Amino acid sequence: MRKNFGKQTWMYPLPVLLIATYDENGNPDIMNAAWGGIYDTNTVQICLGSHQTTDNIRESAAFTIGIADAAHVAEADYVGIVSKRNTPDKIEKTGFTLSKSEFVNAPIINEIPMVLECNLIKFNEDGNVIGEIVNISADESILNDEGRIDPAKLQPIAFDPVNNLYHKLGDPVGHAFSDGKKLS
Repeated sequence: MRKNFGKQTWMYPLPVLLIATYDENGNPDIMNAAWGGIYDTNTVQICLGSHQTTDNIRESAAFTIGIADAAHVAEADYVGIVSKRNTPDKIEKTGFTLSKSEFVNAPIINEIPMVLECNLIKFNEDGNVIGEIVNISADESILNDEGRIDPAKLQPIAFDPVNNLYHKLGDPVGHAFSDGKKLS
C-alpha cells in the first residue's frame, strides 16, 4: 500500500550547496541553497529567489558552490537561516575563512573541501541562476589514491525536506554504467 502526500517540493537527495559571492564593493556573502544541481554539461542551475546572493551574482557575474560536508553542518545551516542584509557579520560567526578564486570573481570557503567555481551564463525566465563550471577545486584530504574525489572522505550532506534534517551520504551500493548490464 502507498500513502499519498499530494503536491510537495520533496526530492531525494537534495545537495546542500553553499553559494559564495562578492557584492559590488568586494564584500563576501554565503548562503545555503538546496534547490540546485547539474543543468547540462559543465553547467549548473540553482534556484535562489531574492537574496543578497542573487543581487551579488547579477553584479559580479560569478559565484562558487561549496559542497557542504558533515563537518560543517551547523555553519551550513546558519548561512541559510540568516541574511547578510540583516546580519552583516554572518560569515565571521561561522568561523569560515575565504580566499579569492583564481578562476572567477567569487570567494572560496577554505574549510569546505570541494568547490565548483562558476561564471554566470544567465538568469533563466524563472529567475533561476545558470552558471558555467570553469573549475572544480578539492582539498587533497578528500582525494583517493588515484587522485579523485572520494565521497567517503568528502562526507557530503543532503537536505531531507520531509523531516527538515541533514543526512550524510552513505556507502556505495552499485557501479554506474555497469550493474545494469546484467539485465541485458
